[in-house]
Amino acid sequence: MTADEFKTSLSTFADHVDSCKRSGALIDGTSFQMNPANMDEQWRNANIIPRYNAAGITKFAFHMPAGMPAIGSPPAPEPPGQFPTGYFGSRDDALAWLSA
Repeated sequence: MTADEFKTSLSTFADHVDSCKRSGALIDGTSFQMNPANMDEQWRNANIIPRYNAAGITKFAFHMPAGMPAIGSPPAPEPPGQFPTGYFGSRDDALAWLSA
């Protein structure tokens, strides 16, 4: 996946987050299709995170592959996000946190 394709996928996901009117969102990062070095964090913070804030997201979860260092850390806000973000090693754990 190219950086531009990734931006398009983030924009599409933000469209769905807005249209679904849910308080939580889950990203499955277990088969990420792009080199993380190509991620444009500044673009994401300026163009995607404000959309999640405006949509009313109160919890954001990532299901990540084993070995990801953030797995198990307490969910916490990642500014400019106004909601806690959690990193989980299983989909079930992520869903349990989102529904709690």
